[in-house]
Amino acid sequence: MIDVGELVSFRLPEELQKELALLSKEEDRDKSEMVRELIKTGLREKKIEKAARLYKEGNISVSRAAEIAGVSLWRMIELFRERKVDAQYGPKELEEDLKALR
Repeated sequence: MIDVGELVSFRLPEELQKELALLSKEEDRDKSEMVRELIKTGLREKKIEKAARLYKEGNISVSRAAEIAGVSLWRMIELFRERKVDAQYGPKELEEDLKALR
């Protein structure tokens, strides 16, 4: 059985509707499919932003940031490097990251 999900309805400003129609046409994809992909991408990005913010504030380790973002520890390190997030690293973080690798 295929999970078709729940029907969600919302209003889009005309400008966003035009952009969505154009993008869907350019990629030869159904608008609903495009909306689902854009939402997934946006949610993924929001989780990464949250993890980076908490890490910068010193509230979590790199491994915990990776868990929140839903990525591997190595990918989180790459993302931090790409976003120029300074390392907040000490003995506690090293211990947590070593545990995460086991």
